[in-house]
Amino acid sequence: MGWLLIPLAGVVAFNAWTTHRSAVATANLITDRTLLASARVIAEQVKDNEGSVEALIPPSALEMFASPDRDHVIYRVMAPSGELIAGFPDVAIPPRPPVDLQPVYFEARFRIEDIRAVAISQPVVSKSAGGNALVVVGTSLRGRDRLVTELWLRSLRDQTLLVGIAALLALFGLRRGLAPLLRLRSELLARDPGSLQPLASKNLQTELKPLIDALNHAFARIQTYISLQRRFVADASHQLRTPLAVLKTQATVGLRDSETAAKTEALTAIDGGLDAMTRVVNQLLVLARAEPGGAAMRKEAVDFAGITRAALESRAMLAFDRRIDLSFEGDQAGLELQGHVTLLREMVANLVENALRYTPEGGAVSVRLTREPSEIHLSIEDNGPGIPEAERERVFERFYRLASGPDGTGLGLAIVREIVAAHGGRIALSERRPPPGLHAEIILPAS
Repeated sequence: MGWLLIPLAGVVAFNAWTTHRSAVATANLITDRTLLASARVIAEQVKDNEGSVEALIPPSALEMFASPDRDHVIYRVMAPSGELIAGFPDVAIPPRPPVDLQPVYFEARFRIEDIRAVAISQPVVSKSAGGNALVVVGTSLRGRDRLVTELWLRSLRDQTLLVGIAALLALFGLRRGLAPLLRLRSELLARDPGSLQPLASKNLQTELKPLIDALNHAFARIQTYISLQRRFVADASHQLRTPLAVLKTQATVGLRDSETAAKTEALTAIDGGLDAMTRVVNQLLVLARAEPGGAAMRKEAVDFAGITRAALESRAMLAFDRRIDLSFEGDQAGLELQGHVTLLREMVANLVENALRYTPEGGAVSVRLTREPSEIHLSIEDNGPGIPEAERERVFERFYRLASGPDGTGLGLAIVREIVAAHGGRIALSERRPPPGLHAEIILPAS
């Protein structure tokens, strides 16, 4: 309302000033025309009478100014010789003499009053000498000032009334227009602080719907973050509760046993359990980071071939220990993509480690990296037992492990799928050709 009414008030003030100027101009125009008419009536009566210039003042020339304001009407008629032939001798003469028949309007002071007057020249034909008589007619300004006030106040009243009506209409429109927003405010204040349910956008102005959509989107993101946090806590408790209980039991047994060999065995078991727990915690953190919305993922242009080689080198000792032939074949150029270096390296390392663990000793694992026009293909093949077709989709679930496989956390392929999805790619598992074995292929968009 302030932004509406304050500018309107400024416009009214400006209009009041311009209206006052217009009222003064209008009143002056009316007064000037009356003065000119009166002066011409008097000028018509200026004549030569046997060598003497005379002026008869008709009553109609003075009755033109009759009004309730009782303005004083003064006049002055001077012969061509400059002699006063009618009127008041102390009436001021114009600042410049009239030329031809053009009147001269001016303001002056007559005794104790301000007057507005007009002066015209009247040709006089005389037997002795001709010339122009000067006729000056003036009037006090009470009537003119009243006319200015009436014109100005009437206009000011109309404009003020118009602004008042506009303010009432604006108030009504704002109350009606802001009613849905006020209802939305009341709904937000009344709802449960923990509620993240989306807000209804019905019966709202079109301008407010983007705001509601943005709020609902924010609620959804917060709900996603909360769900990820709860899932992480649930996964951590699920994976750490049993190992912690085992560690507690092993520590208790080691403390009770007095023999050095038994204590060494207990410490060795505790060390192995801690290694397993460290791996689980690291995998859970990577999984939480790779999930959509789990953390801010800063992507940059990376060399995927270099990342793949680094991941293979980190698992080379595992291949050496199991006497597995780990080979890599790939293009050396044109394998750039937008991604997160650490997560991509973890993705490749998890796939290779899974292949090495499921491949029997003396087997082979091959990694191939190729470039299509707009995609990068990563293929990993092993000659292990493979995965039954019915379980190829389930192995991407968290903590799902094959009954015939080695011990593990069941998080490796879940991490791989989340990282692939975070980079806009896709992954597929199929049977190796020729069997037995597993063929895993990841397709990522190239830069």
